[in-house]
Amino acid sequence: MSTTEMMELNRTIGHLRQCVGSLRTVYGDAVAVRRLANDVERLGIDANELDESPPRVSRPVGEADRVAVPEGPYDQTLWLGADDEGVGGHPHQHR
Repeated sequence: MSTTEMMELNRTIGHLRQCVGSLRTVYGDAVAVRRLANDVERLGIDANELDESPPRVSRPVGEADRVAVPEGPYDQTLWLGADDEGVGGHPHQHR
């Protein structure tokens, strides 16, 4: 992530922490408030982990990544001896 994205993420997590703190003053130590607090804490941990690890470099899809699929019929010998179970045919029956 870029520095701007990380700053925005951390700012948002900080805002969530404040909101959960406000909810805690209203609802006390309710189970839902504890879960929210745990979720926000987990977000903070994950954000720090991302910030400390280098981002993956994605490369654009190139010609080498493409596989050509022929439009013609398949070679029937590819299917010799294949089980037709689940397709409505009978095993080893040639058409």
